[in-house]
Amino acid sequence: MAENKIFAGPRVRRIRNGLGLTQTAMAEALDISPSYLNLIERNQRPLTVQLLLKLSAVYKVDLDELQGEAGGSAGQLREVFADPLLAGEVPGDQELFEVAEAAPNAANGIIKLYRAYREQAARLSDLAELLAREGHETSLSGTRLPIDEVREKLERRPNFYARIEDAAEAFHAGLGLSAGDDLAVALKSWLRSQHGIVVRALPIHAMPHLRRRYDRHSMRLFLSERLTQFDQLREVAMEASLLALADEILAELEALGLSTGEAKRLGRFELARYAAHALMMPYGAYLAAAQRARYDIDILRSRFNVSYEQAANRLTMLQRPGAQGVPFFMLEIDHAGNRFRKAGAQGFPQARFGGGCPKLNVHAAFSQAGQVLVDSVEMPDGAGFLTVSRTLDGPQAGFNERVRRTALLIGCDIGFRDEVVYGQAVTAAGLPPVGIGTICRLCERQGCLARAEPPVTRPLGLDEMVTGLSAFDFQ
Repeated sequence: MAENKIFAGPRVRRIRNGLGLTQTAMAEALDISPSYLNLIERNQRPLTVQLLLKLSAVYKVDLDELQGEAGGSAGQLREVFADPLLAGEVPGDQELFEVAEAAPNAANGIIKLYRAYREQAARLSDLAELLAREGHETSLSGTRLPIDEVREKLERRPNFYARIEDAAEAFHAGLGLSAGDDLAVALKSWLRSQHGIVVRALPIHAMPHLRRRYDRHSMRLFLSERLTQFDQLREVAMEASLLALADEILAELEALGLSTGEAKRLGRFELARYAAHALMMPYGAYLAAAQRARYDIDILRSRFNVSYEQAANRLTMLQRPGAQGVPFFMLEIDHAGNRFRKAGAQGFPQARFGGGCPKLNVHAAFSQAGQVLVDSVEMPDGAGFLTVSRTLDGPQAGFNERVRRTALLIGCDIGFRDEVVYGQAVTAAGLPPVGIGTICRLCERQGCLARAEPPVTRPLGLDEMVTGLSAFDFQ
């Protein structure tokens, strides 16, 4: 050991400070002078074999602790400073050893940061490779399905189409309905008188795989009896809209700028669906009723004789200039988390809200079918939202068929809480908001029990001695 000349001054100083001793007190216990101990702590004198044994005997110090792992840390620091990024900052071996000796915690911190940096660089490299493999700028857009293009266009823009709204309101007024009149009867009568179209409901065995079919030869619109009365009304309203509001739908379709014929056909269907809602729930009357009812969806569905889904969907459309409602957005998913629809009064807030967090009450809704669940949620950046979720049952299933059940989330900024009836539940409960994120891969919320995937922005397993609350947690 004497030949190796062990210089362990910083470690001796840490032992002394840990015991709360002065240099004089430790020197007296070791039978050396305070000045000699001072030289040892400043690495100007090596530890002798006798002194090592004395330290071990008097203070029960492990000899391995005195010899330490500075050499290993110095080697790892050498790897750090060998990175091309630090080409102009290359310290010598002695300097690295001194850093590892004098400040081992700082050295380990540097090593851990560098490890995180390398892992993050590797992740970004993998992502870049994946994008390159898919074509990214050149061919990625070409590989998308037409429905992807349509969804992207509709989700990014406000769910409001002025031409359709104005035309639908005028058409509804032209039907001459009085209070209590049935809209479905009026629309069927209009289709028959104006276009010779007869509406008929067919049994499941006659249309086992269709919800609607228009026969141009016989001028009949067939609807499946699987559909509820509300969904049948929407199908009739869609057919009427495609005839009465054809010019307005075409104008809004052209404004979307869809690139393919199939995408345009899908876009036309979505706009016809929008027009049907505008016809079933005329803008002015619906906005006034929504404000009076403080956006209570169950009251609105009863007042306009529509389904919960239709009433909630309509709330995302109330953005007429000068007559705007609370800017709601909505998201519909199934048991497996597949997303069917996303829309918003100002576009779906993908960047701010995301909608992919497993802690959202839209997922809990499946275990409480038919119940309305209300939550106040908070993003990592402090943005808050009020969310309302409920399950929806699809078309009627037969005995040997599984029910199609989805869940609908409708939300708004928490700042509108006092204008919405559901805000009362949050205020009365007095509970803190639920901490959520946009999606696990982009969320840096630590200690999340619901985390389902590791974050792209944080490497895992930097310290084998520490384990997070989930398999994908990070430090």
